[in-house]
Amino acid sequence: MSSRKILVLNGHPGQSSLSSLLSQTYADAAVEGGHDVRQHSLNDMAFDMDNGTGGYQATKALEPDLEAFLSDLEWADHIVIATPLWWGAVPAKLKGLIDRSFLPGRAFDTRNTNRLGLPRPMLTGKTARVLMTSDTPALFLRLFYHNAVRKVLSRQILGFVGIRPTRFSQFAPASHPKDGQVSKWTRQVARLGTQAA
Repeated sequence: MSSRKILVLNGHPGQSSLSSLLSQTYADAAVEGGHDVRQHSLNDMAFDMDNGTGGYQATKALEPDLEAFLSDLEWADHIVIATPLWWGAVPAKLKGLIDRSFLPGRAFDTRNTNRLGLPRPMLTGKTARVLMTSDTPALFLRLFYHNAVRKVLSRQILGFVGIRPTRFSQFAPASHPKDGQVSKWTRQVARLGTQAA
């Protein structure tokens, strides 16, 4: 298996979390597997989450942490995002990171559109893995919520800018796992990291 360039993002805003453990486990295993890994942790990143009223016509200057993240996003060929599921979506700060860094001219090209008028994606040739923790079982997400969060992440966000396919691994119940469950999850994530999958 050839070496891959991997960006690992801990998308939990707290100082310690299961998302942090899973993202670090993935990163460590990927390095041991011979892959080139760059890491970012949402908790350590300082930026204004609000895009403001200017929209894309008058965007704010990127803070250093956002510029570093976006540069690594452009560099990587595989993106790993560890995130909790909060109220059916990702945490507000993670959404703010996406709002501020997935910009025209860097993530998509509004000057070149397809027949439907959609801008050309600029982050093509990349794949993604989402490590999602939740208290909602996967079956409930599928049957009752029609995998809405997965569709938003894989199609409306990552797929929109050319990152595809996006594969998901879900870990539930995250707040009160059974004895030995976290160890089982970390072994699963370590295998994914070694394979850069």
